[in-house]
Amino acid sequence: MIIDRIRREDLRNKIMSADEAASFIKDGMTVATSGFTPSGYPKAVPLALAKRAENGEKLGLTIITGASVGDELDGALARSGVMKRRYPYQTNKSSRNAINEGKVMYQDMHLSHVAQFINYGYLGKINVALVEALAITENGGIIPTTSVGVSPQAISNADIVIVEINTSQPMELEGIHDIYMTEKPPHRKPIPIVKPEDRVGTPYIPCDPEKIVAIVECDIKDNVRPLGPIDENSKKISNHIIEFLEQEVKEGRLPKNLLPLQSGVGSVANAVLGGLVESKFENLTCYTEVIQDSMFDLIDAGKVTVASGCSLTPSEEGLKRLHENIKHYAKHCILRPLEISNHPEVARRLGVIAMNTAIEMDIYGHVNSTNIMGSRMMNGLGGSGDFTRNAYLSIFTTVSTAKNGDISSVVPFVSHVDHTEHDVAVVVTEQGLADLRNTSPTERAKKIIENCAHPDYKPMLWDYFKRASSGKFKHQPHIIGESLSWHARFLETGTMKIK
Repeated sequence: MIIDRIRREDLRNKIMSADEAASFIKDGMTVATSGFTPSGYPKAVPLALAKRAENGEKLGLTIITGASVGDELDGALARSGVMKRRYPYQTNKSSRNAINEGKVMYQDMHLSHVAQFINYGYLGKINVALVEALAITENGGIIPTTSVGVSPQAISNADIVIVEINTSQPMELEGIHDIYMTEKPPHRKPIPIVKPEDRVGTPYIPCDPEKIVAIVECDIKDNVRPLGPIDENSKKISNHIIEFLEQEVKEGRLPKNLLPLQSGVGSVANAVLGGLVESKFENLTCYTEVIQDSMFDLIDAGKVTVASGCSLTPSEEGLKRLHENIKHYAKHCILRPLEISNHPEVARRLGVIAMNTAIEMDIYGHVNSTNIMGSRMMNGLGGSGDFTRNAYLSIFTTVSTAKNGDISSVVPFVSHVDHTEHDVAVVVTEQGLADLRNTSPTERAKKIIENCAHPDYKPMLWDYFKRASSGKFKHQPHIIGESLSWHARFLETGTMKIK
């Protein structure tokens, strides 16, 4: 019962319906919410807000989240026209379409910046914090559910707080969170995390009880995404990475149990981690953003001792498995605020091995993670840049072709640059792996074309590279118009291949 989850008695008179709680949110406000890929986000109140707009009320909001959230928030508010501006990352089809149609103003941001930008006032006044909670403590502290995201900063900076107590979330999650917040410069102190398992904060988010104006009961489960099966290409990518890591251990550049692992979201990232289950590596640790199904596999196999992240982000099957074995997984998992899980200081100190996915990469090692054909936003940058720039090893993965082979994921020049050649150490496709450390641009090009490009596109890439190299300038040779024509060719003919 919701009453049992509100341990501070004077807050129990704030219980009300989602419609009543939604009435506190007015046109033009900025609402910062809980939620991270898509776990632990508010559901009932956003649906009530969408209903108001669908009934004809003028209602336009700026929405700030930790990362992507479920359809009850991003989807419903995009389709109803309530969402006018959005930060910092999303994966919802309706939200994505609204962004690409220019109906929603969207700023793609490094996730580690979001919390401090809220604190600094860069994102404007936060009128309302709307957060999902497991429970409220005797002192008014808010216990998160399956993610933390930017909830601490939302609660700290907002004028008012609306709490959704989600009774579908198991109480066994209590104690899994470690809430630590940084100060503003010039008073900021070092973050005292020196091992992934370190706990340095509280198991709840501090909150002034006077700020809480509404508490809503909700029993809607996280609208988690399916994860694709671990296919042959994903297995090959995983195997290439494992072989590479084994060689790094042999060369003395990594310890036998590696260094803390970070892996991005989605099916390929899940598959890459999944390959470690059958590897010889043991006593692994993880310092990452999202804890997906493969992390549960690694825990069950006794391979991972601790997994620190910002959210539990399983598939539908993984969510069922999590709930059925929550006590077991809770022993190994820590959920932190986004500003801590993705903080460059901690990633650099721990020596994180960062593994993230690319939409495309070019022959010189630049990576596009966000904009298909340079113009169409897919999801966003997420935390890939936070970890890539500060990793002990930065690895990017992608399948070598897309659209049934009509697009090469290895191109002369990416159509949008998210990660520059200066930050990318290793690139991997199912074809092979290219170690880009200690290489000049032309050496990188030779490795990437030879090791990572699909055989159907290798002759075209070699031809381009040789002709570009015949020009006057030899350091990073390009034929600019022709390098961009690869993408134009697809838009015109439906394939990058020369027919």
